[in-house]
Order: sequence, then structure tokens, then C-alpha cells
Amino acid sequence: MTIQLPDSKGGLRSYEPRPEPLAVTSGTPFTSRTVFSAAHVVADPFADTSPDSAAAVDWDATLAFRRHLWSHGLGVAEAMDTAQRGMGLDWAGAAELIRRSAAEAKAVGGRIACGVGTDQITGGTLAEVRAAYEEQLALVEASGAQAILMASRALATAAKGPEDYLEVYGHLLRQASEPVVLHWLGPMFDPALEGYWGSSDLDAATDTFLEVIAAHPDKVDGIKVSLLEAQREIDIRRRLPQGVRCYTGDDFNYPELIAGDDQGFSHALLGIFDPLGPLAAEAVRVLDTGNTAGFRELLDPTVELSRHLFQTPTRFYKTGVVFLAWLAGHQSHFTMVGGLQSARSLPHFARAYELADGLGLFPDPKLAEERMKNLLALYGVTQ
Repeated sequence: MTIQLPDSKGGLRSYEPRPEPLAVTSGTPFTSRTVFSAAHVVADPFADTSPDSAAAVDWDATLAFRRHLWSHGLGVAEAMDTAQRGMGLDWAGAAELIRRSAAEAKAVGGRIACGVGTDQITGGTLAEVRAAYEEQLALVEASGAQAILMASRALATAAKGPEDYLEVYGHLLRQASEPVVLHWLGPMFDPALEGYWGSSDLDAATDTFLEVIAAHPDKVDGIKVSLLEAQREIDIRRRLPQGVRCYTGDDFNYPELIAGDDQGFSHALLGIFDPLGPLAAEAVRVLDTGNTAGFRELLDPTVELSRHLFQTPTRFYKTGVVFLAWLAGHQSHFTMVGGLQSARSLPHFARAYELADGLGLFPDPKLAEERMKNLLALYGVTQ
């Protein structure tokens, strides 16, 4: 059986889907790396909403997907940018997501960390930014989840220089009850974060970032770096205080960063580990045995798919993530919060399907093929 997919010249080409999925195991905890998947939310397709209205979430499907990730040994990084924070999911929706997911994690024994930001405000003074962070930190800590201090659009606007970042983050770290993860999200993911840490010069910004950590090493579990520059992450990793982890957020270079070198390695907190969950878990279990080559053999071939999903405009990678979740049978529809299913083109979807199918990511390849054909038919492609 073949399927007709759009080609790069506006025509169609034949593709023969893979007959069987990749065989993976589930269960045993990882021993060599701490790995989080930044999970997406499932929209309620029957809600009468518009792109600018409050998000309507299908809570049953959303929590079922988290149980899927936990079943493979992955931690869940909740209410992050993959869950459309600031791109359809407002603070009220994120707060409900955090409460529900944290309770579910407690019930099933899953590991969870949750994003703390300032998205209940769109601007304001430094004091107002601090207060917004404090409100979200209190909710996450009350839920029993680990906190991830996310980069703040409001802080990027209010801060006059590096000293303001040092003051705000220092204040938050002093009052955090448990060690947190600091998240540096680059402007390719969110253009409003240009110049974060007080400078558009990444070397200067790095120095300020590391100064925050050095002043409070006992309050920083780790850092998540999402700059899509492997060497910069390695350089930062080597400058961290003893005991502070680096969680790679580099969806372009994650296999080499997780594998590491003779001077260290990165753990992982990745959006791409949403669609790659079972395969990524399998690879980490191989790495746990000391088989770095086997780990790379499994994970290196996934980079082409990840780079495709995260291509410019990078912030729309979420559309491909949810598209693949639909094809894989984790949800019954391809509808997104904020109408974001429209953010990528049909050729983009076709290539994502082909790459994911080639990796064996679909538990039921026939279902994925049928759903891909349904999407193609909506765009006027007949088989």
C-alpha cells in the first residue's frame, strides 16, 4: 500500500508506509540521566471557542498522555512552552493544568516539574513581576511539583540591565522551598525574550545567568538551556557549580549533548521527547548500560525529524508535536488550543508523517496512514 504525499514542487509522490512500529520496552527507571518530556495539551474539539478566547482543554486526553509518558519512565515537564504557555494557554488554564497533572503524578508515582512564569501580567514594574512569579511559585510548590523558573516576557520588558535579573531571580531563589530548575529560553522560541539576562550579547548574558546560579547553588537543581547552540551549552555546562545539573533543551543537538564527553554530560528536558517518548526512553536505557554507541544508534536518526518540527518559525514546533500525537492515536482529533493547527503547511505535515513513520513512532501504522489520508483529503488530495 502506498500513500500520495505532496512534494517540494507542488506535485505528488508515492510513499510506502512502514508496516510495523519500532519495538520498545517500558518500565524500569533510568539510572544515568534525568529525563523530562515537555508535554503538550489536548484541546477540547467540541468547545465553541475562537483563537483569542480562553483555552478549552480535554482533561481526560491530556492526563492520559502524561500517563503514557510516565509509563515509559520519563518525567513530565508541565505547563511549559510545549503546552502553549503564552500561545493559547493563559495562566488560569496553566494553573488548572498544574493542579491536575501534579495530582495525577502523585497518584501514579510519576515525576513532574512545572513551569513558573509571569503570564498573568503583560507588563509592569519589577515589583509586579516579582509578585507574579511569587504567585505561580506558591501554586507549584503547593501542588507538590518541582518548580521550573521560566523566562518572563514581562521581566524582559521591565529590566533595565543585568542587575535587575540578579535582583529578581535572587529574590525568588531565596524564598523557594526546594531547589528549582532555571530555564533560559532563546528568542527563536519566543521573540519577546530577546536580550534576556540584560544583554543581546550571549557571552554577557551567560555571565549574568551563571552569576545568578553561583550566588544560590543550593537552590538550583539545574538549568535548562534552549539556545540551539551545542557548544554554548557545553561551555555553560562546564562552568556550573558542583551538583548543578544541565538539562539540555537543544532540540537540534540532543543526542551528542546527552551522551556527553569526558568532561560531563547533559540531562534532558525536551519538547521533542513528547513525540519521541518511547523511543527516547529506550535509548536512555541503552545508555544506562554504558552503551553510548547503541544510544546514539537509536537517537541520532531522530534528529532529522526534530529539526524539521523545530524549523523556523521555531515557536510553531508545537503544531507538529500535536499532529504526531494525533497520528499516533494519543488523541482523537487534530485540533489545538488557539487554533494553532493552522500554523504549519501541508508539505510540512507530509514530511513530518514520513519521517516519524520511518522511525517507527506510530504504534498503529495503519491508523496513522488513514489519518494522514483524511488530512490530505481535506486539502483536496485524492488517493
